Amino acid sequence: MSIWWSLHLRREAASVPLARRFLLGTMETAGVDPDISFDLSVALSEACANAVEHGGDRTAPGEPEDAGYGRPAADSGQYRVTAYLDGEKCRIEVSDSGPGFPARRALRPAAHSEQHPQPSLPPLPSLLPWDAEAESGRGLDLIEQLSDHVQFGNRPGRGAVVSFDKVLKWREGALLTV
Repeated sequence: MSIWWSLHLRREAASVPLARRFLLGTMETAGVDPDISFDLSVALSEACANAVEHGGDRTAPGEPEDAGYGRPAADSGQYRVTAYLDGEKCRIEVSDSGPGFPARRALRPAAHSEQHPQPSLPPLPSLLPWDAEAESGRGLDLIEQLSDHVQFGNRPGRGAVVSFDKVLKWREGALLTV
């Protein structure tokens, strides 16, 4: 069984719950386990919120008389969500037309401290330096925690892409199983 859909959404806060409800409805109809559906819907909400907040600041090249100032990119007011339920896996991609992720990559601090050592949990790589006190950046961490595999990437000159996937579990008696 395969289900595929793509939404082109405005960079507005109201688009985030719309994308989340669309995903939840698809998964409920397919018969995906509610816990898996919930995890993916939260990860999708975080990725969409990032696209809404950061996904449209890129500018198109300006004319010579613009003195180096560009104009907003034609697609800076929207972003795209694509979901694939294929076999036993769901893959979701959220792409925007913003400046993309910073080129500098760093390891964020381990999730544990010296006071609460947890040697079985190594630090995870992250695109951005992570600060536990920061107001932003936690969404990318949450996406990593709720998914089996995550990729953060840039499309040169065209924005950022967040892709994540998770192995699906099915409800008993699901109509659309593998």
